[in-house]
Amino acid sequence: MKQIAILGAGESGLGAALLAKREGFGVWVSDLGQIAPERKEALQLAEVGFEEGKHDEEKILSCDLIIKSPGIPSKAPLIQKALAEGIPVIDELEFACRFSAGKVIAITGTNGKTTTTLLTYHLLKEAGVDVGLAGNVGKSWAGQLIEKDHDWWVIEVSSFQIDGMECFRPTIGMLTNITPDHLDRYEYKLENYILSKMNLFKMMTVRDKAIFSVEDANSQKGLKMRPTKASSFGISLEKELEHGGYFDGQNLNLVYKDEKAKISLQDLSIQGKHNILNALFAGLAGMMAGLTEEQLKAGFRTFKNAPHRMEVIRVLGGVQFVNDSKGTNVESTYYALGSFERPMVWIAGGVDKGNDYSVLKPLVAEGKAKALICLGKDNEKLKEAFKGVIPEIRETQDIREAVLWGQEMAEKGEVVLLSPACASFDLFKNYEDRGEQFRAAVLELNETQKA
Repeated sequence: MKQIAILGAGESGLGAALLAKREGFGVWVSDLGQIAPERKEALQLAEVGFEEGKHDEEKILSCDLIIKSPGIPSKAPLIQKALAEGIPVIDELEFACRFSAGKVIAITGTNGKTTTTLLTYHLLKEAGVDVGLAGNVGKSWAGQLIEKDHDWWVIEVSSFQIDGMECFRPTIGMLTNITPDHLDRYEYKLENYILSKMNLFKMMTVRDKAIFSVEDANSQKGLKMRPTKASSFGISLEKELEHGGYFDGQNLNLVYKDEKAKISLQDLSIQGKHNILNALFAGLAGMMAGLTEEQLKAGFRTFKNAPHRMEVIRVLGGVQFVNDSKGTNVESTYYALGSFERPMVWIAGGVDKGNDYSVLKPLVAEGKAKALICLGKDNEKLKEAFKGVIPEIRETQDIREAVLWGQEMAEKGEVVLLSPACASFDLFKNYEDRGEQFRAAVLELNETQKA
C-alpha cells in the first residue's frame, strides 16, 4: 500500500486525505498549527491518522508521496528535504485530477479570477450543464469527488497551486492578467511569477483552448516565454477580433468557430470595465462549452458577484456604499475606481505590499475621489502618495468612523467605496473580516446621522 503524507489540514488537506483514504492509500495528516475540531472529527471518522502542532519528519519522509497545502512554499526546509530524497510533492488539485473524468475549465490571474470563475460556473449551471465548482472558491475538489464527479468542473487556481501541478490538464484554460504580486515566493522576480502562471497551460494539447487578454502585456510576454500547444484565443476591450471576445463600446461580442453571440451591456448584472473583461472571458468559455447566445444572456442577467468584490451593500440618502474589500492590491483598486463615473469617498489602506500608487493618480486626479479615508495603522505612504491630489484626506483605525465620515462627506448620487489596495492583517483577520465589518457599519447607518 502506498503511503501519502498530507501537510496542512485545511479545506484542501482534509479533502485530499479523505479522497486518498477512499482510494486505498495509507494516509498521514500533519499540521504545524492546530486542526479545527470539526476537521479532527472528520479525520477520526475516516480512520485517518494525524498530528498537530508539529511535523514528524521521519514519518513524513518515509511516505511515497506528499500533498502539501498551497500556503507552504517549495523552499520550506521539509519540502526541500523531501525533494532531495526523490519524494514527489504535489498539490491537492493535482491529486484530485487523477480521479475525475470531468472536463476542466481552469482560471488563473492576479486580478479577476474569482469573479470570472463564479460567473463561468453560473453560466453553465443556469444552462443546465452538470458542473461543479472548486479550487480557491467553494469546497475542495478532492473532497467533492468523494461524493460525485461532474461532466464539467470550473476551478479557480492560484500560482501557488499551479506550482504543485504535474498532470493537471484543463480543457479550457484562462489567464485573466498578470501584475506583480506574491513576488516573495518567486525570488522577487516578475519573470518567475509569469512562468508560474504559464505552467497552467503546460499539459494542454492542440485540442484544448487557452484564453488570454490581448491588452495585458505580461500575459503576452508569458506566451512568448512559454508558448502553449493549446489553441489560443484573445479577449480585448480595445479592438475587434476575428476569433475570441471583444467589446465594441456597447456590446460584448463572442466568436468561436462558426458561432457568434452579441451580449448587450444591459444584460450584465455587474458593472465596471474590469467586469466587462471578466464577462468576456466567462462568456467565451461558456460558448466553448456549448452554450447558446440566449443561455449566455439569461445567465449574465441573474449573476450575483462574490461577497467583498464590488458588492453594493445599500443605497442610503442617494449614496451608494460599495464593498470591495477583496481589492488587496493596486491593480484591483484601479479597476474598482475606474468602475464609476461619479465622485466618491474612497476608503483605503492596510498592510502595504510595496505598492506603487502612481498608477492610481490619473484616476483620482480626474476628480473621482473627492476624499480619501486612510484605514490602517500606518498610513504615511498612502497619505504622501495622494497629498495635493485628493482634496481631503483623513485617517482612522476604526472602520465605523470611516463609514460615518463617508456618509458625512458623500452627496446624493455619489459613492462611498471600500477598496483598500492593501492587505488587511493590521486591523482585521483577513479581507473577509474587513468586508463584514464594513457591511455591518453601513447597515447601522440611518438617514439622521448625516450632518
